[in-house]
Amino acid sequence: MITLLGVAAAAALGALARYVLDQYVQYRRPGPFPLGTWLINVSGSFVLGLLVGLGSRHVLSEQIVAIAGVGFCGGYTTFSTFSYELVRLCERGMVRKALFYGASSLAAGLCTAAAGFAVSTL
Repeated sequence: MITLLGVAAAAALGALARYVLDQYVQYRRPGPFPLGTWLINVSGSFVLGLLVGLGSRHVLSEQIVAIAGVGFCGGYTTFSTFSYELVRLCERGMVRKALFYGASSLAAGLCTAAAGFAVSTL
């Protein structure tokens, strides 16, 4: 029950952090490219890789990894917004930007998750 409540609270914090960061990025760098979502998903991938690595080395308990990984990172990162923004770019005729956004999100997310894992297992 404690893990469940922890995941819920961490998810709320992650969603709040996502909203604040996205608003800040949109304010500082307005434009059609969804840079806020890109930064959020890439940084969230790094944090999740770090958490999984620390959990695999038994530095963090499974409960903490679940709360921070599933809760915070799950609330912080967003596949649905990524998908929506990808479709929206295509609808606006910005197919090259959409392809870049999709490919770079996937590549950078995988690389930063791997980097987080590698850093945590040094």
